[in-house]
Amino acid sequence: MKILLLEDEYSYRSSIKEYLISLNFEVDDFDNGQSALDAVFEKKYDLLLLDVMVPEVSGYEIVKTIRKNEIDVPIILITSLVDIEDLSKGYEIGCNDYIRKPFVLKELKYRVMQTLNNFHFKTNQNKIRLPHGFTFNLDTYELYRGDEPIKLTNIEQKIVMYLVKRRGTFSTISDIIESIWSDDFISDADLRMHIKRIRDKSSKDLIINSRGLGYKIEKA
Repeated sequence: MKILLLEDEYSYRSSIKEYLISLNFEVDDFDNGQSALDAVFEKKYDLLLLDVMVPEVSGYEIVKTIRKNEIDVPIILITSLVDIEDLSKGYEIGCNDYIRKPFVLKELKYRVMQTLNNFHFKTNQNKIRLPHGFTFNLDTYELYRGDEPIKLTNIEQKIVMYLVKRRGTFSTISDIIESIWSDDFISDADLRMHIKRIRDKSSKDLIINSRGLGYKIEKA
């Protein structure tokens, strides 16, 4: 999953980025608001971590612009502000959560995971029910048929996670490739091969495809 991090304090930015990478997130980091805002319109992110007080464009202005353009992404604001009016402003314009400086990295982990689960999965449970008797564990990235785990490779787990997160909606081949492989060159044929292997291990009906639309996993 991809996270955009906006933080102009170098020490904070470096430690946060390193920690998120250790949790297996991909992180694009920025030290000014304009560069971060440009990136939001150029790439797809699963979460935005935005410091409020940054050069050029503030975190508040970024949230306003994103919501005005109906970009559907969860946002956590990072701030040293403590006034209730400042905190209320963020929620009113569309942020999902705040984290106040100074904070320990473990707190960041829990806020990130909770926000992602609430936003993408609308549940506090760690297992998502899927059609045809399958479930997917959000914490371990494991796919189950009933109580039996299905052995998937790391890439196959990421593909299933991507589709589970967007279940009920088709994702194009290019969107899946861009999200999972980032800058690596992967062909359409490579993705189709991975999808076939997932189907062979699970069920041909778990992942649905439609010419011109892409792939999806239905909601249970």
